[in-house]
Amino acid sequence: MLDINFVRANLDLVRKKLEARGFPTEAIDRFNELDDRRRKLVSHRDDLNATRNSESQAIGKLMKAGQADQAESRRQAVRELGDRIAATAEELSAVEEDLKKLMTSLPNLPHESVPVGSDESANQEIKRWGTPPEFDFEPLDHVDLATSLGILDLERAAKISGSRFSILTGAGARLERALINFCLDLQTKRHGYTEVVPPFIVNANALFGTGQLPKFEDDLFKLTDERNLYLIPTAEVPLTNIYAGEILDAGQLPIKMTAYTPCFRSEAGSYGKDTRGLIRQHQFDKVELVKITQPEDSYEELEKLTRDAEAALEALGLAYRRVALSTGDMGFSVAKTYDIEVWLPSQSTYREISSCSNCEAFQARRAQIRFRRGPKAKPEFAHTLNGSGLAIGRTWLALLENYQQRDGSVIIPEALRPFMDGIARIEPQK
Repeated sequence: MLDINFVRANLDLVRKKLEARGFPTEAIDRFNELDDRRRKLVSHRDDLNATRNSESQAIGKLMKAGQADQAESRRQAVRELGDRIAATAEELSAVEEDLKKLMTSLPNLPHESVPVGSDESANQEIKRWGTPPEFDFEPLDHVDLATSLGILDLERAAKISGSRFSILTGAGARLERALINFCLDLQTKRHGYTEVVPPFIVNANALFGTGQLPKFEDDLFKLTDERNLYLIPTAEVPLTNIYAGEILDAGQLPIKMTAYTPCFRSEAGSYGKDTRGLIRQHQFDKVELVKITQPEDSYEELEKLTRDAEAALEALGLAYRRVALSTGDMGFSVAKTYDIEVWLPSQSTYREISSCSNCEAFQARRAQIRFRRGPKAKPEFAHTLNGSGLAIGRTWLALLENYQQRDGSVIIPEALRPFMDGIARIEPQK
């Protein structure tokens, strides 16, 4: 959530940055109206209270002077003032509630380094690593390849759960588990993240804190009982909210956490997109990276977090590129995002495998995550960052496509073999 005092003091700047995001700037006009109305109501309430206090003092003096009749006549006026104060307070409460709802609907403001544009066409490529493989045969996509290997079953998954679910078996299931362990070991042993096993079900407050609620409820899977609980769309939600409502010591920062979790998304609005295979599933595995930092360090930490995610692809020998998302292509809660895109031979293009973002104080303000620089210092909002390190399903399919051989087998990259009990190749079913 944005700082309401910053919005008040910088209306033109906020309007310009929201416009760059493609967000309706009428919201700022509405903010101005509500904030002006709130200010007038507060002033009117204070004036009424002052008048009532003055009248109450006058009544007290009349009573002391033995002028009870005059005091009683003024009491009626004080009672009427009380009714007017109550009505004003009720109206003020309604205006403040409308203002709060409006503030929660405003997206984060893009950092000055973010490329300006209305959609993904304005994204800027930052770097490329590795060389996409060349084949002397027609490469298969991951669905045909994995089916022929006997390690993927989409039809039986649909029988059990419907479309956009999968069953991995044998070496396919082992490969998924190996990738999870590889990513966790890389981030904990080499990059210093603390591994966490968080809940996979969270409450509405947690989803509000990271920005999924109330705007994106249609993208979530909600439990049907009365507890108002949801399956997590990403480990970013429970990891970030571990410190919700807390005041940390500056010496604790940066906090660096990683977690494997299954993730659940309804993919509302994505019908017809990436319906084949594992690219866009309702349930998928992911290793997440989350940082909580001091404000002045967050952009340096974003660069480090992005490199930490890229290191996994480099160790696996998968060609990728890093892209800075434009203002019109960023997520609701973020101030800056890098997408890391892996090369997919079947599509002859790069596809997203990780998004690494700095949310600045946006999530911390919603979740009330603060820190103190010293024992008597005023609490400040921390900055929160997150990124995929990596999306396991997409890494799984990228490995199959990039390491496939003419005979239909798939080579296991050397960095992953210790997690596969030394298996060097997945062979076609006989």
